[in-house]
Amino acid sequence: MIIAANFKMNHTRKTTKEYIKKLKKFKDLDSLKIYVFPPSTALDRFDTTINIGAQNAYPAVSGSFTGEIGLEQLNEFNIKTIIIGHSERRHILNETQEFITKKFNFFKENNFTIFYCIGETSKIRESKNTFEYLNEQLIGVDLNYENLILAYEPVWAIGTGKSAKKEDIEEVLEFLSKKTSNPILYGGSVNPSNIKEILSIKNCSGALIGSASLNVEKFCEMINIAKESRC
Repeated sequence: MIIAANFKMNHTRKTTKEYIKKLKKFKDLDSLKIYVFPPSTALDRFDTTINIGAQNAYPAVSGSFTGEIGLEQLNEFNIKTIIIGHSERRHILNETQEFITKKFNFFKENNFTIFYCIGETSKIRESKNTFEYLNEQLIGVDLNYENLILAYEPVWAIGTGKSAKKEDIEEVLEFLSKKTSNPILYGGSVNPSNIKEILSIKNCSGALIGSASLNVEKFCEMINIAKESRC
């Protein structure tokens, strides 16, 4: 089972270091696959077996791309995991499917573990075109890539405190499980009160957690629930 924390534009290098230090003290982390995605300014070579990933990077080794980081910077900290296709990159920063696919292929060629995010807006869900929309977000993506982790995050649930209904998540994960044998996560207002139910859903291999992961004690609480749910 995979439990991942996406800090987004939160935490500093100092607070991330403290977070990782506290997380390392948590018992029996090895029973799950734990990932932490700090902001780019907080990336470092942390003394830990916890997987540290990048929230974003430009598909190039280096170059004239102001404000971006590339493979050269990630290699400095031995980062080999990245999030691609997050809804905030798609809908706020206007990344196209073509560019997202370019990113995917670049980091695939460099053997990264890729958390590839897809999800529909409330407008799409209301129009009953969810599966068609999700298919469009999979164009150009190798669903058989061995280091792919697929994350379903309905846009209308991210950061709203309102998770999708269990039957809605189950329906989408069933749809996605027919397209890939790789792990499929759910993300979208996951928290200690709903993570047990989410992890019980068929075809759910874990959770990608946003705001509820910013507090390390709360994140550890969710890890504990995930460990118990495996029993």
